[in-house]
Amino acid sequence: MTDLEIIVQLSHEFGSEDYVKGGGGNTSVKNEETLWVKPSGTTLGGLTTETFVAMNRAKINELYSVETPSVAAEREELVKNLMADAVENDAGRPSVEAPLHNVFEAKFVVHTHPALVNGLTCAMGGEDACKRLYPDALWVEYIDPGYTLCMEVRERIEQYKKVNGREPAMLVLQNHGIFISADTPEEIRALYADFINPLKAEYEAAGIIQSLEVADAAGVPAEEAQIKAVLGDDAAFIAASGLFNVAPGPITPDHLVYSKAFPYIGKLDAAGVDAYKSERGYAPKVIITGDRVYGIGNSQKNADLALELAQDGALVMQLVEAFGGINYMTDAQREFIENWEVESYRSKQVA
Repeated sequence: MTDLEIIVQLSHEFGSEDYVKGGGGNTSVKNEETLWVKPSGTTLGGLTTETFVAMNRAKINELYSVETPSVAAEREELVKNLMADAVENDAGRPSVEAPLHNVFEAKFVVHTHPALVNGLTCAMGGEDACKRLYPDALWVEYIDPGYTLCMEVRERIEQYKKVNGREPAMLVLQNHGIFISADTPEEIRALYADFINPLKAEYEAAGIIQSLEVADAAGVPAEEAQIKAVLGDDAAFIAASGLFNVAPGPITPDHLVYSKAFPYIGKLDAAGVDAYKSERGYAPKVIITGDRVYGIGNSQKNADLALELAQDGALVMQLVEAFGGINYMTDAQREFIENWEVESYRSKQVA
């Protein structure tokens, strides 16, 4: 089996709903000259050997020393163009995390956002628990994804190597997820098990159920009609379920991309929706009304993902209680994601 075939296999294994939602997560494999990385916005489960983006590692390396603008939007545009110049095939736009994948010396890198992991990364006591449970892991506080994250993690990895004589196999990112790196697929699988299993034990010891109990429920016709009436094209398609504890604030970038930071709660009328849009700058993706939770979108897939990510966020809210409760993203962190062209592009790929 070739290395590309192996990373496809790993992508399918870790592309299940237990590890990622929608187009979340990314994977890569590399040799001395080339990095093959998942295209932005695509699903891990749908990858083939032909769909990985091939990138010239020498050109990616130039990014680490380039002088970048201080304005975030200008900096990210420059980085996007530099990454596009490094692409060697026509498989699409590379994952925004490509420069970070390139930093690792290990051949294979698998980055995911499991709810079981984010019960730790999104918790107030997450860092202390991570250091207790995984003394060899590298924990990094929340940093805006993309170039800023890559450059800071690159420096942290170098510091780690000076102390430990090797790079970390587990990189844990606050309010984000986990990177696992290794030279063989067996090591990747073993490292994931080594990370997930202690978490399951912690949740069990804390008496926390590790799944979200949500009643299947069709939408109420009168409520769906009202949603469509007040939201128009933004609610062309609707997904529904029974009530659950929707996160009332931002917890990870993936949740922001697919279900937005804040659900709509309250009287469902034009005035309420207009007030929400005026305050937030966009229409809601998740609506709580009556005894239903609705995901809405301009396609059925988009609506389904809004509801699915809201449920994932509710599970994270449940799990963080094992580690001191929820640690929300700040307004500045949230606004970066909401205004980031990269995430806008990613969300459109699954519309």
